[in-house]
Amino acid sequence: MTSVLQTPAFNQLLAGLPDVERKAFMADCETVKLTFGDVLLQPTEAITHVYFPIDSFISLIVVLDSDSRLEVAMAGCEGMLGSSLVLGIPEAPLLALVQGAGSALRMSAANFQRQLFDSPVLHQRLKHYLYVVMKQLAQSTACIHFHQIEARLARWLLMTQDRAGSDQLRLTHEFLAMMLGVRRAGITTAAIALQKRGLIGYHRGEIKVLDRPGLIAAACECYTGDRALYATMLTP
Repeated sequence: MTSVLQTPAFNQLLAGLPDVERKAFMADCETVKLTFGDVLLQPTEAITHVYFPIDSFISLIVVLDSDSRLEVAMAGCEGMLGSSLVLGIPEAPLLALVQGAGSALRMSAANFQRQLFDSPVLHQRLKHYLYVVMKQLAQSTACIHFHQIEARLARWLLMTQDRAGSDQLRLTHEFLAMMLGVRRAGITTAAIALQKRGLIGYHRGEIKVLDRPGLIAAACECYTGDRALYATMLTP
């Protein structure tokens, strides 16, 4: 969860590994391109591959029915997809949807599980990452219940900007409403409020972050809390 001004060209979970472990891990990986809108995993589907995003990012979504979806987490260069394998569970708990196109490292589930035994530092870092994800899922539940849409939208835009590495975000109000689990009218009202304050610009499905410090101030405290937790648990 690095600053948008310091977007890494490598996955941060792997960047913190000793050279020997990282080289061994990379030997089992392939670099793939992820396309916006691709579904990488369906809920309860068997995990055949894990993904470590580099400059792409993935939304993790709870699906109640065809009309009820809610994003509860995001995985970009700071994380991975398929972490339930660390617990020995080969089943996807959530829908995984590519939200930001780009590259990722991919490894077969079988090779990944072997790497967990051969790479003790990797195993430890991934256990820390699982703790971060658990804490963030709980935080997101409270955030959805207690915080106003405007503050939640600011937080979500910052999270997306961190992973996209750009001030320009291609996002429609319909997509934002689905991600935040609110009505489109609520997103429109919140976006207008942020725009009037000079924090963002919005035009034809594209949002531009104009004032990042101001947007951080407008976001709920969940955003800075998430970043602090990640830094504490996973900074080498």
